[in-house]
Amino acid sequence: MKTLFSARTENHDEPDLVEHVQQPGGLVADNISAWFGDHKVLDRVSLSMAAGEVTALIGPSGCGKSTFLRILNRMHEMIPSASLFGEVRLDGDDIYAPSQRITSARRNIGMVFQKANPFPAMSIYDNTISGLKLAGIRATRAEKDLLVEDSLRKASLWDEVKDRLEQPGGGLSGGQQQRLCIARSLAVSPRVLLMDEPCSALDPTSTRRVEETIESLRGQVTVVIVTHNMQQAARVSSQCAFFLAAQNTPGVIVEYGATEAMFAHPQDDRTSDYVNGRFG
Repeated sequence: MKTLFSARTENHDEPDLVEHVQQPGGLVADNISAWFGDHKVLDRVSLSMAAGEVTALIGPSGCGKSTFLRILNRMHEMIPSASLFGEVRLDGDDIYAPSQRITSARRNIGMVFQKANPFPAMSIYDNTISGLKLAGIRATRAEKDLLVEDSLRKASLWDEVKDRLEQPGGGLSGGQQQRLCIARSLAVSPRVLLMDEPCSALDPTSTRRVEETIESLRGQVTVVIVTHNMQQAARVSSQCAFFLAAQNTPGVIVEYGATEAMFAHPQDDRTSDYVNGRFG
């Protein structure tokens, strides 16, 4: 049965920063179908994303990859008329269960968007820790100082901005802004980081830096990335899922497995055509 979302009011105690350090989580999508109004965009999609590993979602435009990504941290329900059926479990706990707070899902499962979206007038320092207040996490100034440095280092940005932390985040280059957004997401210690084509608007040098950041996060955070760049998927991911939607039909997963095997020896002819540029 198709279930429409409803808003919930939440109250919870604010955790301290030192209490909020977390381990990467295993994420499982089970039998996910999704709609926008009466238009079905995903049909019974199931996928297991291993803790601490990088999973790439590939496929042509319009096959439901980004919708699936938004479902993984409950952003789908922000869209009017959006609905879904199925479960998303983080280490066994269904994030859509009535007992689960949406704020908890967003803390545990962060998101980096296709277009960098720092707060342009806010300083680099304040941009980095802006998620703490939204997540309800308390921290002293000394803790914030350490967190800013640690998050910017993880995002491969510290050495470029350490002498201008009070300058506006909007003054950074496009690639630096995207890495600032990554640092902002990492500052709340997510267990999973979702990335929706994070390099699509970046130059090759900035793309390389973001990919280096993803590689450095392996084992620390579970990463799920949507990308149209097959070389990038091969470089950064250990697991890969190929999405496809035939004309007037919802998106499904055609093939899933180890990235190296999928690119070298795909089991489905459609996968082979897509990863080798013969699709269309």
